[in-house]
Amino acid sequence: MEPLLTNTHKLKTFVIDEGHGVKGLSDLKINTLPELFIQPLEKRFDMSKVLSEELIPIIDMSNSEDPEVMKLICDAAENHGFFQVVNHGIPLSMMEDVKDSAHKFFGLSVEEKTKYLFKDGTTKNVEYLRSFTPEVDKVLDWKDHLGCAYVSDDEAIEFWPHVCRYQLLEYMNKSESLIKRLLSVLIKRLGIPKLDKTNQQLFMGLRRITLNYYPICPQPELATGVGSHSDFSTVTVLLQDEVGGLYVRKFETDNWIHVPPIKGSLTVNVGDALQIMSNGRYKSVEHRVVANGHNDRISVPIFVNPSLSEVIGPLPQVIKRGEKALYKQVLYSDYVNHFFSKAYNGKDAIDFAKGI
Repeated sequence: MEPLLTNTHKLKTFVIDEGHGVKGLSDLKINTLPELFIQPLEKRFDMSKVLSEELIPIIDMSNSEDPEVMKLICDAAENHGFFQVVNHGIPLSMMEDVKDSAHKFFGLSVEEKTKYLFKDGTTKNVEYLRSFTPEVDKVLDWKDHLGCAYVSDDEAIEFWPHVCRYQLLEYMNKSESLIKRLLSVLIKRLGIPKLDKTNQQLFMGLRRITLNYYPICPQPELATGVGSHSDFSTVTVLLQDEVGGLYVRKFETDNWIHVPPIKGSLTVNVGDALQIMSNGRYKSVEHRVVANGHNDRISVPIFVNPSLSEVIGPLPQVIKRGEKALYKQVLYSDYVNHFFSKAYNGKDAIDFAKGI
């Protein structure tokens, strides 16, 4: 085992190319974190900067047409970039089934999981990956994940992994109503009367569900589950298990707020695309996941994105109020390609859209 852990080339081959992932390392019961996963000091999480008394807003969605609830959603998107929703209409049993199916996928044999490696897969819409952007990361995250882009029910049933396809598909279809309710509220404050067929491709034309798996880490203080970044989405809707470990940067500070697991809740955050389209009114916020030395952790985000062929920029309804445009018009696929062209570094990806 020793040559594997100390030889970076062999280790990358084992983790990335052969598809063992960090789960494969965790299963070896190693006691020392390999250098490939040791973050530089400036990238490690400083727990002294956590604001233990603060929480992100928790919003009851049982009456989402209530003007006060609508105000809470928009205020949270403006002032925090993150909030949690309860009584959102998705059954707890369905959410538990999704988490169970995620564990089943990552519990498959390496031979089964590697069927979904991008270079070997039968469709580009299903991708099993290790780390965040393993092609450019100098230090890897302590994480494996499976991404499934939704095209149609038939495509999902044919190509998504058999141990989780029906659970994920049912959950995605059930979540569509919640996503539309949230977006309808958010865009109304921007001067757009409703979400309809004329603008759905812009706000939610591409949805992607991802299974994230963070296995037990031998030296979690040296590693990161996911380093500090913002999402490139319009909004992200996250289902997390009871382990916890998600931290959100408090806007315009160096402090962090833990997002505690609340049974039955979902966590919603603004992505870069919505920040750009709202001309900075809604804020995408940096967030990160710490590695854990005691428990495996599962999370399941749904990334709600513009269609790749859409052009995003400050919405005309926002600019006509006399605001100066803070961002230029960019093809969304160009923004996504830029996002993945380099290792993550906080929110610097959004600079790609700045400048007129």
